[in-house]
Amino acid sequence: MNSIFNDPGFWHRLQFGFTIVYHYLFPQLTMGLAWFLVYWKWRALRTGDDKYNQAVRFWAKIFGLNFAVGVVTGIPMEFQFGTNWADFSKYAGGVIGQTLAMEGMFAFFLESAFVGALIWGEKRLGPRGHFAAAIAVALGSWISGYFILVTNSFMQYPVGYQIEANGSLGIASMSAYLLNPWALVQFAHNQLAAVVTGSFVVAAIGAFYALRGVHPVQAKLYLRAGTFVGLIASLLVAFPTGDAQAKMVGHHQPVTLAAMEGKFEGGAMAGVALIGQPNVAAQRLDNPIEAPGALSFLAYGHFGSFVHGLNDFPKDAWPDNIELLYYSFHIMITLGTLFIVLMGFATLQNLRGRLESSRLLLWILLLALPYPYIANTLGWMTAELGRQPWLIYGLFHTRDGYSKVVSNGDAIFTLIGFTGLYFVIGLLFLGLAGREIGKGPKEPAVATIISQPEREAVLV
Repeated sequence: MNSIFNDPGFWHRLQFGFTIVYHYLFPQLTMGLAWFLVYWKWRALRTGDDKYNQAVRFWAKIFGLNFAVGVVTGIPMEFQFGTNWADFSKYAGGVIGQTLAMEGMFAFFLESAFVGALIWGEKRLGPRGHFAAAIAVALGSWISGYFILVTNSFMQYPVGYQIEANGSLGIASMSAYLLNPWALVQFAHNQLAAVVTGSFVVAAIGAFYALRGVHPVQAKLYLRAGTFVGLIASLLVAFPTGDAQAKMVGHHQPVTLAAMEGKFEGGAMAGVALIGQPNVAAQRLDNPIEAPGALSFLAYGHFGSFVHGLNDFPKDAWPDNIELLYYSFHIMITLGTLFIVLMGFATLQNLRGRLESSRLLLWILLLALPYPYIANTLGWMTAELGRQPWLIYGLFHTRDGYSKVVSNGDAIFTLIGFTGLYFVIGLLFLGLAGREIGKGPKEPAVATIISQPEREAVLV
């Protein structure tokens, strides 16, 4: 019996999708947290206030845990290019292998070399050396992210390539490949989204300590930094970076844009669906409530612009899971809007001097911790589902990329293995991170002066 579960491509995609979604839970925090460490270390140098050093010492441990688990969960994906996606690697390895190698040589080694110095080397390096280590870690994490995003952007919008004599792809222009306009937009959007994650985590831990009534100085520092940076980053994720990303999709992947909005019929003054359910069988959006002209403006900069519908393209060019793509995109932008509202209100309360005393708001900030992770995951699902049915848009189909010699049973078996292994790793990570958060930032001992009568009373 034919079904999606008998399709080897489904299991290869599911396995890689699971491993990459799990892996990206960790780098998004390290990339988002890195510049907090740089800022706090800079403030410690400028002011001499040790509370900033205390913040760096505490968060460097959380950073290190995330970095370690990110490395462990990222390594299997490199092997999956050979085990599960060998035909894709054979076709495109001459291009994507360049940036994957650069990521390891120039960025990962830089970051990993200085993580240990950041966590354990403060006394040996001194204040300025420790500040330099924080900068090196932050640069390494962001350069690493750029090389990975260049690789992904080539799959979304291939530039700078040539067809070799054997039919595979090679580099025609390294500068065009590395400066892919899609990569520049996606990097800005992705990194700011990572900063949103870092901000929410910092604010959530600050809220946790404030609710417990412990580490008041550090709680105040985390709350104020997390909410203010979270507001700025959330705004920039929406505009201009999110707007620029939508325009890239509209110009280069119009069928993806139509699927993201569940739009089957094209036309001018195309609206953004605020509410609606895509009905692919009937080729319509059920129960729609739309903002007229908004999609035309977002995609092409003018309310009267014509937006193509899915029916303007052959069905074999449609993304293969329109419903999941539609909901991923809409839940992501809904969460992004809520992030702006929440962080805006928290920043206002901070300016009014009421942030630490607003227990309801503190609870909301604490419970909001997982939602940036969800939004980032949905953002990547939107990008990857939208590119289908292509592995490299317009050049190489997904159905041609997986390893034909790896059976369904092999893919399912290893998927089960990854699920069990990552479950154990997740529990270990949560235990270690929970222990560090429970211990909290190490605060300097306060000397107590005891008077002579008190000392004599103690001795008696």
